[in-house]
Amino acid sequence: MLEGVLGIAAGIITFLWPGLTAIGLLFIIAAWAIVTGILEIVAAIRLRREITGEWLLALGGAASVVFGLLLFFFPGAGALALAWLIGAYALLFGVLLIALGFRLRGRQERQDGLVTA
Repeated sequence: MLEGVLGIAAGIITFLWPGLTAIGLLFIIAAWAIVTGILEIVAAIRLRREITGEWLLALGGAASVVFGLLLFFFPGAGALALAWLIGAYALLFGVLLIALGFRLRGRQERQDGLVTA
């Protein structure tokens, strides 16, 4: 859930201050995407015994890493326009991760209820 909250924060900051040193912002978002991707890959590896379809989380993580690397290596002239797209990506991705967090929390609560019942 923390990752989702950070993603939403990154998206909101991007929308509120698009003129904020576009290249600097681009590199911050690129680093965030790479770290997020690595964390997702690690989570998928750890969850492989707990859930099915964990490869989707790993694939999403790999996509985030690739996205971040592309931003680092090709910041380009259109960084300010790209900042809006990155903000939308961060916002959507953050909301999806929070939804996943609530779903996994509900699963844990159901398991806890089964153990104590």
